[in-house]
Amino acid sequence: MKNRIKQIRILNNLSMEKFGKRIGITRSSVCKLESGENNPSEQTIKLICKEFNVSYDWLTNGVGSMQSNINMPAMARIDALMTGENEFAKKTFEKFSELDENEWLLLEKIIKKLSD
Repeated sequence: MKNRIKQIRILNNLSMEKFGKRIGITRSSVCKLESGENNPSEQTIKLICKEFNVSYDWLTNGVGSMQSNINMPAMARIDALMTGENEFAKKTFEKFSELDENEWLLLEKIIKKLSD
């Protein structure tokens, strides 16, 4: 969970101090959570979920999608996937990044055909 808490903070471009202020804890407490020295209380977990629109299951168990509702821009979602623990997602986006223009056009045709 410590890595997921840090991921949320970094994704939101917040210092430890600013992250802590948003959920009512000190910078020192955030540091201890991210290092694994302390575990968050149930109240802190719920505050993080509410404040940052994060899925409780993802935060506590690493299961499912990070966002409880997908309200973040596409680049932020991709960044979250690429810094997360889902190896399949990382490999998929790495392969997509290697496609040339013709391959993108072919992929578009395939997806359109599948959605018809």
